[in-house]
Amino acid sequence: MRLILISVFFFLTSFFYAQVNGLVQGNNGKKTEPLYGVKVKLLQSGKGTITDEEGVFDLILPKILPDTLVFFARGYISDTVIVTKDDRFLALNVILFSDQLLPEVIVEYRKKSYSISRLKVLHVEELTSSELKKAACCNLGESFETNASVDVNMTDAVSGAKKIQMMGLEGVYTQIQLENIPFLRGIESSFGLETIPGTWIESIQITKGAGNVVNGYESMAGLINLEIEKPERMDRFFLNTYQNRYGRSELNLRSGFSISEKWSGGVFGYISSQWGELDENSDGFMDIPLGSYASFLARFDYEGEKMEAKLGMNVHFDSKLGGQIGYVENPNIVSWNSNWTTDPTKFGVLINNNHFDVFTKTGFFGKTPSQSLGIITNWKYQRMDGNFGNRFFGAEEKRAYINIIYDDIIKTTDHKIKTGISYTYADISQSASDIYSPDSNANYRVENIPGAFFEYTFTGPRLTSVLGTRYDYHLLFGQQLIPRAHLKYKLTERTDFRLTTGKGWRVPNYIMDNISLLANSFAWISPNEIKPEVSWNLGGSIYQEFDMKFSPVTITIDFYRTWFENQLVVDRENDQIKFSNLEDQSFSNSFQAELSIEPLKNFVIRGAYKYLDVRSLFGESIQAKVMIPKHRGFLNLAYTTRNKRWDYDLTLSVFGKARLAATAQSTREYSDVFPRLNAQITYKLKRLDLYLGGENLTNYTQENPIVEPENPFGPNFDATRAWGPIIGYNVYFGLRFSIKNQKKDEN
Repeated sequence: MRLILISVFFFLTSFFYAQVNGLVQGNNGKKTEPLYGVKVKLLQSGKGTITDEEGVFDLILPKILPDTLVFFARGYISDTVIVTKDDRFLALNVILFSDQLLPEVIVEYRKKSYSISRLKVLHVEELTSSELKKAACCNLGESFETNASVDVNMTDAVSGAKKIQMMGLEGVYTQIQLENIPFLRGIESSFGLETIPGTWIESIQITKGAGNVVNGYESMAGLINLEIEKPERMDRFFLNTYQNRYGRSELNLRSGFSISEKWSGGVFGYISSQWGELDENSDGFMDIPLGSYASFLARFDYEGEKMEAKLGMNVHFDSKLGGQIGYVENPNIVSWNSNWTTDPTKFGVLINNNHFDVFTKTGFFGKTPSQSLGIITNWKYQRMDGNFGNRFFGAEEKRAYINIIYDDIIKTTDHKIKTGISYTYADISQSASDIYSPDSNANYRVENIPGAFFEYTFTGPRLTSVLGTRYDYHLLFGQQLIPRAHLKYKLTERTDFRLTTGKGWRVPNYIMDNISLLANSFAWISPNEIKPEVSWNLGGSIYQEFDMKFSPVTITIDFYRTWFENQLVVDRENDQIKFSNLEDQSFSNSFQAELSIEPLKNFVIRGAYKYLDVRSLFGESIQAKVMIPKHRGFLNLAYTTRNKRWDYDLTLSVFGKARLAATAQSTREYSDVFPRLNAQITYKLKRLDLYLGGENLTNYTQENPIVEPENPFGPNFDATRAWGPIIGYNVYFGLRFSIKNQKKDEN
C-alpha cells in the first residue's frame, strides 16, 4: 500500500499547536471515499483514535517526538507516517488502498502543488514550492502567475514597481505575513514585493475574507502567509540562477545545516541586477528601470522537550533607476545607492529601499499536550527615498511587534480556545515635494497599539465554527472592537460550505501607499484629516469534489463583499490627485469559480473565471474604480512525464476592460481586453533542474503607456496609466542545483 500525503503547513492560528488532524479515505480502484473506523495510533506513545463517519480524526501529539503514526483498516493496506515536532501544524490527507488492487494500480506519493484545504474552517489556498517552480518566480511579486485569486499589476510605467490586488482591492487591504509575523505593511507596501525571492519560499497560504483575530486587525480583504524554507528540511546546498533576454540576472543561494542535536540553522542569499537601457516602444523612456538588489537572511531553530524557539535576521538593499534614455551616462555600470552619473535635464526615477529586521518565536509546552504558550516578536527598520523627475520623496519607519498566544481546550478537543495580547509600536515619517497635509499625523506619527483577543473553536461531526473578537486601542485614533466569525459545514462527503464575516481596520500612509502617483505632473490635494480605514467583509464558498471515470474533479465557487465604513479614496479625475475620506460610499463585490481536473495521469488542468465590481464615490456619482478589470479568465495546464524528467507548464490569463481616469489629454474611457500567455519547460536530473520559459508570448503591449513623454516636465505628463504589458515577449532560462542533506527525511 502507498500513502498520498499532503503536508499543509498553516500558521493561520498560533505558532504552536500540539495537534495533528486529517482525513482518511479509501480507494478500491473505482472511487475514493472517506473511511469510517480507521485505527490511527502512535507506536511509541501508544496514543490513538479512530476516524469518524466523515473519515476525519484529531490526535494530540505527545511532547516526545518523532513518533510513527500507523493507519489500519480491515480490507486495506496499512501504512505509516513519521511525525516530528514540526508536524504540530500538520493536516493530513491519507488514502489507503484496497488490498485487492495490483501494485501497479496504486499510484505513488505525489504532493499537490496547489490545493484548497478541506479541513480548515477558512477558505485557504496553498501554493507549494512545486507550484512556484512552474514560473520564474524570481520574487514574491512574480509568485502568483499560476494563481487566479491574486492579481499582480504594474503601478506605473517608469518605476517597475508591482502591486497586489485581491478581490479587487489594493494590496494594503490584504494582510501579508511572513510566518505569522506582519510583513509588507507601513511604508514598505509599495515596493516590498521585490524583497523576498521566490526560491526562499516553502509555501504560500492565501486566505479569502477576514482572517482570524489571533493574526491581527488588518486582514480586510484577505490574508497571505509566506512560509520560508525550514532548516531541518532544507538542502545542504541549493543554487538557482536566472537570466532573461532583457538583461536581468539573478543568483539565489541557501544552505541548511545542523548545529547540534537541538539546534539547526539556515542561511539565504540573493542578488539581482538589471543591465542596459531598453526602449522597445520608442517613447524615450526606459521600459525597465536599471537596478541592483541584495538580500540576506539567517535563521536558527531550537527544539527542546519543554520549549521550541526560532530566531531570524533579514537585511535587504535595492536601488533602481529609470526614466528617460540617457538619464544614466553609463548604463552598463550599476552601483549602490544613487551613485550613478545622471543628467539633470532629463526626467529620471531613482528609488532606494533598505531594511533590517529581526524576528523571534518561542513556544512553551504546558502540563498537558493541549496547552501551549507562544510568543512572537519582531523589530524592523525601513528607509526609502528617491525621486520621480523633480518630485522627491522620503520615508522612514521603526517598528516593534509582540504577540503572546495561549492555547488550550475545554474538556475535549471539540472545544478549543486561543487568547492573548499584542502590542505594536511604529514611528513613521513620510514626505514628498510640495505635498503636505494640514493633519500633522499624515506626515509623521508615532503609533502605540495595545490589543487583546479571544477565539473559540467548536468542532463537530459536520459543523466547525470559529468565533473571535479582539480589542485594540490606538493612542492617536482611539479604540476598535473587531468581531469575526467563520463557519464550515460538510454538506456531504464531497461538499464543503464555508461562510465568513468580520471587521478590519488600518491607518493609511497616504503618500507611500500611493507613491507611484508622483509619476505625473498633477497636483496632489492632500486630505485635511487622516482617519482609520474601517471595513466589513462577508462571504462564502462552496467546494465540491467529483469522481469521474477518467479523473477526480474539483469545483470551487466563492463570493465576497467588502464595504467600508470609512475609506481614504484617491480621485484621479480632472488632472489632479485628490484624497477624500468616504463614509459608507465604497464597496467591492468579488465572484470566482474555479475548476480543476486531471484527464490524464500527471496532466492537471485548472481554469477559473473572476468577476469584480469595485465602486466608490467620484465627484457626485458612484463609479467603478479605475484600473480594475471587471472580468478575468484563467487557464493553467501542467504535465509531468511518467519518468518525472520533464515538466511542462502553460498559463493563459485574459484581462477584461478596466475604466480609466478622465483627464484633459486622454479621452479614452476603458483599457483593452488583452491576453497574457506564459510557458515553461523543466528538465530534471538527480541534482540539477534546467528550465526554459517565456512570458507574454502573445507579444501584446499597451500603446502609449506614457502621456506626453516628449514633455516630461510639462503640465500634462502622466506615467500612471499603465494597465497592460509595456514590454513584449520575454525569454528566460536558468538552473537549480541542490545537494540533499543526508540526515533529511527524503519522504
